[in-house]
Amino acid sequence: MSVKAKKHLGQHFLTDESVAKNIADTLCLKGYEKVLEIGPGMGVLTKYLLEKPIETFVVEIDTESVAYLEENYKKLENHIISKDFLKYNLNEIFNNDQFAIIGNFPYNISTQIVFKTLEMRNQIPEFSGMFQKEVAQRICEKKGSKVYGILSVLTQAFYEAEYLFTVDEHVFDPPPRVKSGVLRLTRKENYHLPCDEKLFFSVVKQAFNQRRKTMRNSLKSMIHSDTLKEDVIFNLRPEQLSVEQFIELTQKIAADGV
Repeated sequence: MSVKAKKHLGQHFLTDESVAKNIADTLCLKGYEKVLEIGPGMGVLTKYLLEKPIETFVVEIDTESVAYLEENYKKLENHIISKDFLKYNLNEIFNNDQFAIIGNFPYNISTQIVFKTLEMRNQIPEFSGMFQKEVAQRICEKKGSKVYGILSVLTQAFYEAEYLFTVDEHVFDPPPRVKSGVLRLTRKENYHLPCDEKLFFSVVKQAFNQRRKTMRNSLKSMIHSDTLKEDVIFNLRPEQLSVEQFIELTQKIAADGV
């Protein structure tokens, strides 16, 4: 029995065992005892996770893949979550415990996976996985780049982001039209920001939604006092600001609104 890749689920099954092992080996296995693999398909990555001293869970929306995993990976008994990762309450399984996330992520929901991880950052100290190469690079990019954006700043505010290696198209079935990139996110020791985190998210999103404008113009609805309007930081465009400067900016906007 094998599983046919389904286009509407964005499935591209990894066929290279060495790449699968390398992805599994990106986990540092520190600060948690459980790992969740998203979209395991036929388990090419799963088999290497099951060799590690960690409790492995998988979440899979494709019922055909679930049946394959149940038949071929007996170690996964009671550890297969047949749900949509984006809609499922993970604490039905993890009960507020710490856990890592890993996977060969479907490209069509990969950024949403990152955003859900950020929402659950209190429980996720480590995250490794494969994305479309450009998305992986964007997440890890630093200020000054054209691809530096919302995903870069929000992720790097809470995690150290490392681009690890590139994966060619031919190691997938069916092969995607683009190269893939593997990254690792390691939660910062102090991942609580010294500012209003909800306001920080709003500032970053509003700034990059009008990325060609200066911060003064893109954030004008958030600026109240004339003194703040004259701050030199508002002369910059969003891609010129580091994560630390976005935090500083959020602090100034919060103080201005008091």
